[in-house]
Amino acid sequence: MSSYLLAVSISLLGWWLSTGIILYLNLLPSRSHAWSVGGFALLALASLALLPGIAGQHSQSAAIAGFAVALTVWGALEISYLMGFLTGNNSQPCPAGINGWQRFRLAVATSIHHELAVIACGIAIIALSWEAPNQVAAGTYLTLWLMRWSAKLNLYLGVSNFNEHWLPERNRYLVSYMRTRAMNWLFPFSVGLATIAATLLALEASGADNAVDRLAASLVCTLLALAILEHWFLVLPVRDSALWQWAITAADRVRARTSQRTTARKPPACKVAAMPGAKAATNTTSGQGTRSPAF
Repeated sequence: MSSYLLAVSISLLGWWLSTGIILYLNLLPSRSHAWSVGGFALLALASLALLPGIAGQHSQSAAIAGFAVALTVWGALEISYLMGFLTGNNSQPCPAGINGWQRFRLAVATSIHHELAVIACGIAIIALSWEAPNQVAAGTYLTLWLMRWSAKLNLYLGVSNFNEHWLPERNRYLVSYMRTRAMNWLFPFSVGLATIAATLLALEASGADNAVDRLAASLVCTLLALAILEHWFLVLPVRDSALWQWAITAADRVRARTSQRTTARKPPACKVAAMPGAKAATNTTSGQGTRSPAF
């Protein structure tokens, strides 16, 4: 298999599968979220521990491993944010009539702890692979980081297509900081600059004199191209959620089974005998499903 085809296949599979797994776990009942965040955190720590050895190797397998390390660390950050465990110091909807710098400040405050964690993990990945021959983990992470910030800014300024139903109920206040409009001034610059960067990476891959460097540049280039595609999903009337319908359907089935078990455990309604001179009363006790601790 050529380096190009291998890189495109791995990037596509990694992007599609990792997004689906995060979406599936995110849509499960909230009492499972702490386990998901904890599991991803352990995987991220293990990946960072292995990174110096991976970055020191100049081989195709090491390039693929570096790509996997960055995806794992990024997945841990994303799932902790989406599940509300690592967000910010503002968990309130945007007040009516707030605009300009004050609105932006409040919007940043909703995710400031997450953004600081993103920066810290980025510094860690760069430091652990500093001057190493394999820079795929650093390149992959920087691509995810910058394109994620670009997407967030575009959501803040206004886009026409956003899957807000992917957010758990506890995070729905974030929608109040997003605007709905066909286009914003930042979008052309975001897509344009990213396209230039992807073109340069493609040229680097085509000019590489060995299969390892060709694979490394192609992995990051393909991921960047997918991030550009996700930007276009924000403004085009495309039902991109169909790509991960398998994850949504699987999570719906788990929630339905959980709801059935919860309903089955509810105590039956008991009727209270009417007292002389009083109306008959019915006292119904309803059970409630358990929820994860407040964050």
